[in-house]
Amino acid sequence: MAYLFTSESVSEGHPDKVADQISDALIDNFLAFDIDSKVACETLVTTGQVVLAGEVRSKTYLDVQKIARDTINKIGYTKGEYMFDGNSCGVLSAIHEQSEEINQGVDRGNKEEQGAGDQGMMFGYATNETENFMPLALDLSHRILIELAELRRENKDITYLRPDSKSQVTIEYSDDNIPQRIDAIVVSTQHDDFADDDAMLAKIRKDIVDILIPRVVANLPKNIQELFNDDITYHINPTGKFVIGGPHGDTGLTGRKIIVDTYGGKGAHGGGAFSGKDPSKVDRSAAYATRHIAKNLVAAGVADEILVQVSYAIGVAEPMGIFVNTYGTCPFNLTDGEIAEKVSQIFDMRPFAIEERLKLRTPMYSETAAYGHMGRKNETVSKTFSQPNGETKTLDVELFTWEKLDYVNKVKEAFNL
Repeated sequence: MAYLFTSESVSEGHPDKVADQISDALIDNFLAFDIDSKVACETLVTTGQVVLAGEVRSKTYLDVQKIARDTINKIGYTKGEYMFDGNSCGVLSAIHEQSEEINQGVDRGNKEEQGAGDQGMMFGYATNETENFMPLALDLSHRILIELAELRRENKDITYLRPDSKSQVTIEYSDDNIPQRIDAIVVSTQHDDFADDDAMLAKIRKDIVDILIPRVVANLPKNIQELFNDDITYHINPTGKFVIGGPHGDTGLTGRKIIVDTYGGKGAHGGGAFSGKDPSKVDRSAAYATRHIAKNLVAAGVADEILVQVSYAIGVAEPMGIFVNTYGTCPFNLTDGEIAEKVSQIFDMRPFAIEERLKLRTPMYSETAAYGHMGRKNETVSKTFSQPNGETKTLDVELFTWEKLDYVNKVKEAFNL
């Protein structure tokens, strides 16, 4: 019997994502001037106010207020009528020194023996149902909001958009887990005030269906385009008016969108958030590493769908174990346990090895903080950072290194594919 599966996304202007982006902007600035920085930074945003808190061990000094304001302005909160804007909001910093007791479990004389920054389990997932090896419902949800943000910045075809928005896509699957059609799409977007609420709702619905969705579909592979049809149920701003939004409409906190950040409910999640954490925190680095493993395994043909789990004890370099679930999609005679054993031989999962393999001690994190940490484009960009003393630094930074298919040949060799 066919079944439905749903995933959601939220925009860069969603209050929780505003908080994530501020936290990750701080990470990038610390790493730009001191690659050994240890940072765990949380952000709270609400009406006219930003609160920064956390622990830092670094040789550099930053103007955290300016970094927060620049991030807010870049997102698009630049008007006083939003009741939250980068130029006028208050910024309170309660960041302090990292505990020596935590640090002693991480730092080692031999960097290769660096301990895990915390205990816990992390998951990576990949599926061959999309070109970027991501679950289709989540991939489409992200694409809808990325295109909506582009329309907002263009301010041409749609001129009333504000930064806060959410999307959701429901897909019908066959019994053998093949996407059959798009069943429903939900888009809720913040907007300027209209004189007539009924006219407003009709206008927004027409623009989303006739302008936004065709732009999204045009950039999809043909096999995914064919899943769109005239029978899709659209829920556009289903609660009605959405003028009050962003941090004024709802308080935002770092780390509250972990399912949006990962696989949209497919696979599994260990519970640890990513943003605001330097790569010594395995909540972040090991989640990226397991995604890298899962993607390369699926791309190599080990299975159509794979979940990888790794777990750690705080202060211990070697992982407690590696688990693999291929959901019965492995085409040859190997158990999931045998696959996990081979994975542990191919991929060094000690925290320092992960940092080195994925180049995680570079300021690559701001780009991860909206529209998902997984399934994104691996590319190199130029980024410039500045300190309060006027010193600037321009770096070429490789983004989303865990999305590279650089281990496919090694996997094929190990599995005799």
